[in-house]
Amino acid sequence: MKKLLIISVLIGYCAFPVLGQGELNEQQKIFFKNERSFAVLLNSDGYGLSYREAKRISFLNKRYFEIEAGSLKHPREYRMSNPLFQTPGMFVYGKLNSAFYLRGSYGFQHEIFKKGDLGGVAVRYFVSAGPSFAVYKPIYYKILYPLSDYEFDIKEEKLDVNVHPPYDIYSRSSFTKGLGELKLLPGLFAKGGFNFEYSKEEKIIHAVEAGISFTAFSKKIPIMATTDNKALFFSLFISYRFGVIIDPLNPESNKFSYIFRRKRAPAIY
Repeated sequence: MKKLLIISVLIGYCAFPVLGQGELNEQQKIFFKNERSFAVLLNSDGYGLSYREAKRISFLNKRYFEIEAGSLKHPREYRMSNPLFQTPGMFVYGKLNSAFYLRGSYGFQHEIFKKGDLGGVAVRYFVSAGPSFAVYKPIYYKILYPLSDYEFDIKEEKLDVNVHPPYDIYSRSSFTKGLGELKLLPGLFAKGGFNFEYSKEEKIIHAVEAGISFTAFSKKIPIMATTDNKALFFSLFISYRFGVIIDPLNPESNKFSYIFRRKRAPAIY
């Protein structure tokens, strides 16, 4: 009986530091999980890029700041070429302005399911909101003016659908044409969705996000020469996000170049 008691005490004594070390590792892993990441976005109104910095505030929750920039498209945009002549380039007939957005937001992220192992998937939901600005510029077109049956003069002008049919358009002018006529519209936006993080390495972020966003501007953005331009944009989006976990004890791994290194030390659990 005494031998059994001694053996039990020894096993408990040996197991205690191992358990304590496991708890320490978990605390370290949580502490290191502040994030910096980029994302490529595709949504029903266009496409864009984003940069995000997230800070852990508890075991399952993070707060983050994000900057996004991208394009705004009208649902009636249809690319075409001149129907009568073999002219270079494509254009969207009836498009008056090229529109883009710039957003800054503050958000919250909650982890629903943690990774079971390095090959698992962590599932989180997120919500954010903030100011949004629409920037748009007029589009100039190269318009054909007949001089004779076989000769044309080409002038760069803004499109007037009441005067210029599609076969009068030679091509679009350079994007830089009209930059001096930029206009800015303020607005607000909010979005929410789910994040699926699947990276096999502890210090690297690879994730897919999907969700919805809603943006309201102070007035309609005149993208097309129609009456159905919008001031309210409701959009579905999907994005690929990549980045790094911020580790104050290993500054070298905080650089984005660390993502592309082929050989990295294995994570320690």
